[in-house]
Amino acid sequence: MGHAGMAAAAVRYLRSAGDPQAAGPVEPLPRPDLRAVGDDERVPLDPAEFRRVLGNFATGVTVVTAPAVGVGGEPSRPAGFACQSFAALSLDPPLIAFMVARTSTTWPRIARAGVFCVNVLGAHQGDLCRGFAVSGSDKFAGVAHDPAPVSGSPRLAGATAWIDCAIHAVHTGGDHLIVVGRVSALGASDGDQEPLLFHRGRFGRFTG
Repeated sequence: MGHAGMAAAAVRYLRSAGDPQAAGPVEPLPRPDLRAVGDDERVPLDPAEFRRVLGNFATGVTVVTAPAVGVGGEPSRPAGFACQSFAALSLDPPLIAFMVARTSTTWPRIARAGVFCVNVLGAHQGDLCRGFAVSGSDKFAGVAHDPAPVSGSPRLAGATAWIDCAIHAVHTGGDHLIVVGRVSALGASDGDQEPLLFHRGRFGRFTG
C-alpha cells in the first residue's frame, strides 16, 4: 500500500471512529529553528545515487497548504508546496506527518500559521502539482479552492482527500524537518478516483 493508500485507509478509519478531537488537546512540542546542515551530519554517499535508489519507492503526491498570515507589512497570501513525503502516523491520537526541506521558503509561513491542510492529489492533477513545486510564483493563481473547515487552509478542488491539521510537533531529520500534524477534520471525494503516483522522477497512475 502506497502513501495515498495509507492516507485513504486513515480517512476511512477516522470517519468510523467518530470525532477526531474527542481525545482532548495535546500539548505541542517546541519547533526547531531552520538551520544549515553541519559537516558532522554529512556522510560519504553520492546524492545522485541516493535519489536514484530511493526513487524506486513509489509514493502518492500531496500539496500542503496553509492560510494567509501577514507579518511585518508583508502582503497576506496563502502558502502551499508539493510534497511526496507524507504518511499516516497514529490513530490514537490521530496524527499524520510530512517532511519539508530546512531551506524551504514556504515552511516558515506554514509554521507561522500553526495549521495546515494536506491535499491528496488525483491522477488528473499532475499539472497542479508541478505548479506547487515551483518557487517564487503565485501558486494559487487560477486554482479553485475553499477553506478547510477548522484551519481555514486552502482545500484544493479535485483532490481525492484532504486532512485538516494543527502543528503538533516538529523534529529535525538531516536536511529536512519532520512535521507532525494533529488531525482536526478530514474527508475524501465521492467516487473512486485514482491517486497521482510518483516513481523514478515521473508522475504515473495505476494500470490494470
